[in-house]
Amino acid sequence: MPTYRNTYLKDFVADQILRAYRTLHGVSETAAADIRQNDRPEFGDFSTNIAMVEASKQGLNPRSLAEELTQRMATSFSKRDFARVDVAGSGFINLFLTPQRIQSTLRSILVEKADYGRQDLGARRRLQVEFVSSNPTGPLTVGHGRQAVLGDVLATLYEWLGYTVEREYYYNDEGRQIDLLAESLWVRYREQFGETHEIPEDGYQGDYLIPIAKGMEENLRRRFPQFDEEARAVFREEAIRSMKAEITDDLHKLGVWFHHWFSEADLHRAGKVDAALKRLELANGTYEQDGAIWLKAEEHGGAKDSVLVRSDGRPTYLLVDIAYHIDKRDRGFDRVIDVQGADHHAEQSCMKAAMRILDYPDDWLSYAVHQFVSLKEGGQVLKMSTRAGRFVTLRDLIDELGKDIVRYFMISRKPEAHLDFDLDLARAESLDNPATYVKYAHTRISSIFRKAGDPDRDWTDVDLSPLVEPEELELIKALDRFPEVVRTAAEGFAPHLLAEYALDLSRSFHAYYDRHRVLTDDEDLSGARLALLEALRAVVRNTLEILGMDAPEEM
Repeated sequence: MPTYRNTYLKDFVADQILRAYRTLHGVSETAAADIRQNDRPEFGDFSTNIAMVEASKQGLNPRSLAEELTQRMATSFSKRDFARVDVAGSGFINLFLTPQRIQSTLRSILVEKADYGRQDLGARRRLQVEFVSSNPTGPLTVGHGRQAVLGDVLATLYEWLGYTVEREYYYNDEGRQIDLLAESLWVRYREQFGETHEIPEDGYQGDYLIPIAKGMEENLRRRFPQFDEEARAVFREEAIRSMKAEITDDLHKLGVWFHHWFSEADLHRAGKVDAALKRLELANGTYEQDGAIWLKAEEHGGAKDSVLVRSDGRPTYLLVDIAYHIDKRDRGFDRVIDVQGADHHAEQSCMKAAMRILDYPDDWLSYAVHQFVSLKEGGQVLKMSTRAGRFVTLRDLIDELGKDIVRYFMISRKPEAHLDFDLDLARAESLDNPATYVKYAHTRISSIFRKAGDPDRDWTDVDLSPLVEPEELELIKALDRFPEVVRTAAEGFAPHLLAEYALDLSRSFHAYYDRHRVLTDDEDLSGARLALLEALRAVVRNTLEILGMDAPEEM
């Protein structure tokens, strides 16, 4: 990774403010500069409320402290960096940067390009992101698609922060739902020979089992005229194998892959579920009541005490999940992020309580929670049911719209908000489609460079001083924000911020290009503007890479 890096503009401003404060009032561990980039130029490029915050701690007048700070900065800062620093209102400080300081951030982008935005906050620590983890009982739906994209983009964001990330899919291949799937497949298999049997109550009605049944060997007909225990084992194995293969293929179409697929059955066979219970009992984290064994969840911050082992001796899903997370810890992950639906809140709180009982660090396990997704067409929400076989598969959506559009729309809203996937807008081939609009920014810049010629030019030594138009300086400040957006999107489990950033950046570029010519008779001006566009293209490409979308040269 290139070592060249000018301080980001926001960090530079914060550093200068804190230096002035410490010169006047000494070193303070609590002193912090809350720096905000302004949208309105009359308030400067950045503002800070440090005088108001620190004055309240020391019993000072905030405006007087702000004036004191600005006077100190006026005698110490470089005229190359700040055009002026003003006090506003009751103590806000507005800072106006010089074009030269803003232009300087462009050089690091031009040097780093594909690495611009990468950081070393993770210090190569091992992070596991577990997501999708849908039971292999049917094709992936659009709801699974949202989690798949959310988990995949989060994993990539943390890779950009310097973590060693492992993606994992955990699938349930045990229990009643799998038995129902096996019997449903057996019914579909017997139908191939003209027989009629009832799919069990709560079984799986979808036609997706028919192709699997048709692919099974004909000699099974004589072996399994009835659905007995031997038939259950054979048809369960075939159902799991086939559904897992279909799920894998669907995810690959979406650009999602996993380092590891983890089987729940392996936990049972290895005795890890029983071992997990013993560890909880040794830690005084359980009690018996009504013939069942309970987790002391409330005592350790959980929503409510929950059953670990039923009165008939069968473990609950919670105990199996605890065993799974103990296995994760034993595999040496420094941190784990589980991507789950918002309907699992109670289970998540109990899992966190179990981790506390086992004395795991409280920040070892985190949950990235998301709401559900609905398909909307013609202004109406489509009704779907996986069990009844009425649903639009993720594969159908990808085949119709393409990977990139599906990914962008799935990530475009904050995870905590319900997502209405607008099919009409997603189908639009115009620039009204936000996914197309973002990709077009990269295409348009590439076409400018084809027209300019000299595609292999090194732009790092170009004179950037002609870049003085307000739109140019705003574009540079937007590019400077990219590493902060990457960090915030990852740490806040908010990858929609990256999608919003890409859209805003594309709008700014298109507006700039429609107003200002890049290729002009002024060679110096053209060179500077091409350098700006080269940096812009790099950031757009990096953004699309994190989002898992292509950056086309032509459309």
